[in-house]
Amino acid sequence: MRRLLPLAAYLTAIACAAPAAAQPPVWVVKDADSEMVLFGSVHVLPPGLAWRPPALTAALKAADDLWFELPTGADVERESARLAGERGVLPPGQSLFARLPPQDAARLIRVAEAYKVDKAALDRFEPWLAELALAGAAFRRSGAGLQDGVEKAIEAAAPAGAVRQALETPAEQLAIFDEAPEADQLASLRETVREMDEDPQAFDKLVAAWAAGDLDMIDREALQPLRRASPLLFRRLVDERNARWTARLDQRLKGRGRTVVVVGMGHLIGPGGVPARLRALGYSVTGP
Repeated sequence: MRRLLPLAAYLTAIACAAPAAAQPPVWVVKDADSEMVLFGSVHVLPPGLAWRPPALTAALKAADDLWFELPTGADVERESARLAGERGVLPPGQSLFARLPPQDAARLIRVAEAYKVDKAALDRFEPWLAELALAGAAFRRSGAGLQDGVEKAIEAAAPAGAVRQALETPAEQLAIFDEAPEADQLASLRETVREMDEDPQAFDKLVAAWAAGDLDMIDREALQPLRRASPLLFRRLVDERNARWTARLDQRLKGRGRTVVVVGMGHLIGPGGVPARLRALGYSVTGP
């Protein structure tokens, strides 16, 4: 579930679980005539969580351009929902529950009931869309939403003159899920269902780790489960996107000016993360 935040738009008192003085990490990338601030997002959050670090606030005030994973705005959210509805539904007469072993199907039904997800609709979804539907239900139950997430707040705070850019389109992002082999989709779905069944406070813990800058816990709780469940999906969702984004940001750094980049936190940590990749290209990178 935690890896699906960008598309799950569709934590319980996390504010209480998070540190009083939240300080998510910031990376600063420099060359002779450019500065790029990288900030790791949690795309959905509960209201009232104070999370914005001073370094990010200062960078936004001076930004020439602002990069997100996806373009911002209600039109993009509607387009994502439309594409998901077009591409994420099984052909008539087919059943998601029938694609799972009986024990896994029973667990999926139990979790759907606990999180108030329509079982009949869920049974018609491809595995990736079922996983998104479950994640969205978990966020709603916790009172979290995109309206309080990092991207919305940063979009509102950035100067109107800062050029908005996007690293992906909704169709490109959705294809990462939709075009994955069904066996890998099912493996990821089973991991999310297990997590929601056994550890309903998992997302609260992740937000607390993000707010505290605990990168080891984020890797352990948000990235390693996907690595184990589906190495192929991990490569598609994380490694390959990190490589593509690094190439785009490298081109931006070859120009001039001040840039702020906001992407999911999982894309910024570890040896395969964007900061490490930019450091390997020879840029000065400071941060955790």
